[in-house]
Amino acid sequence: MAKSKGEINGHAMPHSESTDQILDRHRTSEQKSFGQKLRGFLRRNLMVILTVSGVLVGVGLGMMVRKMNLTRAQMTYFAFPGEMLLRMLKMIILPLVVCSLVSGAASLDTRSLGKLGGIAVGYFLGTTLIASCIGVSLAFIIKPGVGAGALNTNSLALESISNDKETADSFLDLARNLFPANLVAAAFRSYATDYKMVATGNDTNGTALYQKVPIGTDTDGMNILGLVLFAMVFGVALRKLGPEGEELIRFFNAFNEATMVLVSWIMWYVPLGIMFLVGSKIVEMEDVVLLVTSLGKYIFASILGHIIHGGVVLPLIYFAFTRKNPFTFLSGLITPFTTAFATCSSSATLPSMIKCVEENNGVDKRISRFILPIGATVNMDGAAIFQCVAAVFIAQLNNHELNAGQIFTILVTATASSVGAAGIPAGGIITIAIILEAIGLPTNDLSLMLAVDWIVDRTTTVVNVEGDALGAGILHHINQQEMKKKQQEAELGEDEEEEAEELLEVRVEAVANRADGESSPLVRHQAVRTPEGTPEAIESML
Repeated sequence: MAKSKGEINGHAMPHSESTDQILDRHRTSEQKSFGQKLRGFLRRNLMVILTVSGVLVGVGLGMMVRKMNLTRAQMTYFAFPGEMLLRMLKMIILPLVVCSLVSGAASLDTRSLGKLGGIAVGYFLGTTLIASCIGVSLAFIIKPGVGAGALNTNSLALESISNDKETADSFLDLARNLFPANLVAAAFRSYATDYKMVATGNDTNGTALYQKVPIGTDTDGMNILGLVLFAMVFGVALRKLGPEGEELIRFFNAFNEATMVLVSWIMWYVPLGIMFLVGSKIVEMEDVVLLVTSLGKYIFASILGHIIHGGVVLPLIYFAFTRKNPFTFLSGLITPFTTAFATCSSSATLPSMIKCVEENNGVDKRISRFILPIGATVNMDGAAIFQCVAAVFIAQLNNHELNAGQIFTILVTATASSVGAAGIPAGGIITIAIILEAIGLPTNDLSLMLAVDWIVDRTTTVVNVEGDALGAGILHHINQQEMKKKQQEAELGEDEEEEAEELLEVRVEAVANRADGESSPLVRHQAVRTPEGTPEAIESML
C-alpha cells in the first residue's frame, strides 16, 4: 500500500510543515543572520567607511573642479568646509591635551609614572633614531639629488626661503619653550629667537662694525611642549596632595570626559571635512607633472622610508614587546590614519586617535590619555625620515660630499630637533633648516621641500601617529603585566598571612594545653607537620 505524502516509514509527519517549507524556513533564517551580520558590521565600521569614502569622493571631486579653472577666491570658498574641520580639531586640542595629561598623571602612582615615562622616552628616542637611520640610508642608496643639479627654485616658480637662526639658538628655544613664562600666552604663542644688528664701534678705516645679537620674540602658534610639561607636573603635584587634591582631580577628569564627548560629535563631521580638504588640495595643485619629474626620486625615497618604518619596523617593535599581531591593533585605527592623511597634522589627529585607541583596542584611559598627547608632541618618526632624506638630497644637489661626522650630525640633529617639530602641516620644514645649519649647508633650497611637502607630509603624519598609537599599545601591555604581577604577589602574600595566622593559632593552643598539662590533638597533628617532629619543638619555639 502506498504511503501518503504525510507519512514516512509508517510515521505521520505534521501536515502543517512540509520539507520545502522547512528548507524555506532555514533559508530565511540564514538570510536574516547574514543581514544581521551585515548591519552589525556596518554599524561597527560606519565611521571608517564614511571617512575612507570621503577621501575617495574628495579625489574625484577635486579632479572635476580642477577643470573649472577656479579663481583664488573661489578656491578659498571651495575649501571652506575642510577649513572648518581643521578649526574644530584645533579648538579641541588645548583642553584635550591639558586635561588628559593632568588626569592621566594624577591617576598613576609615582613609581608607575616614572617607569612608564622612562619606557616611553626610550621608545620615542629609539624609534626616531631608527627612522633617521632609514632616511639617511635610503638617501644614499637612491641618490635623489644626483642629476638634479640644474634644478632651481626659478624653474618651479618658487620663492626662496631663508633661515638665519643659529643651531644653538634653535635648541635653546626648545628648552625655553619647555618652561613658558606665561601659561595663558602659551596657549597661542611660543618663544623664538630673532636677531638685531648692534653697532660695536669702528674699525681702523672708520667703517662701522656691527654684531648680531639674539633677542627674544613671540611667534604665533601654541606652545604645546610647555603645556605638556606643565600638565604632567601639575597632575603629579595633585596626586601628592592626597585628599586635598581629589576635588581638582575629579574636575579635570570630568572636563576630560566632556571633551571626549565633544570629540565624538566632531567625528561625525570628519568625512565631509576630509572630502573638501582633499578636494581643495587637488584643486590648488600646480604643475604636478613637473614636480614629480623634477623631485620624483626625493618623493619616492621619503615615501619608501615611511612604508618601511611604518609597515615593518614599528610593527616588529610592537610584536617584540607584546607578542601580539600588530596589524590587528592597527586595523582599529583606520579613521585616525585617514584623518592624519587628510589634515597632515599630528595634533589635529589626536582627538580621533585617543577615541579609537580606547574604544577599538581597549587601551587603558590612564595610558592613552597620558602617552598620546606626549607622543603627538615629541614623537615624529615620519618627520625624521623625510628631514634626513631632505638634508642628504640638498647636499647631493649642491655636489657636497658628506663625511662620517656630518652624517652622524644629521642623525643626532634630526632625532633631537624632531622633538620640537610642530605637529602642524609643513611643521618639519623649519627643522630641516636646523639640520642644514648644523652641517654647514645653504638653506636656499628649502623651498623645493615646501613645493612637494603637501605630498610627503601626508605619509609623514600617518607614520607619526602610528608610532604614537603602537607606543600606547606597548605601554598598555607592560602596565597590564605589572598589574598581574602585583596581583599575584598580593594573592601570595594573603596565602602567607593565612598560614601565619593558622600557625599562631596552633601556638596559642599549645601554650594553653601546656598550662593544662596535656597535649591536644591539634598539637599532635602539628607535631607531625613540623620538621622537628615533636610537640616540644613547638613549645620551644614559643
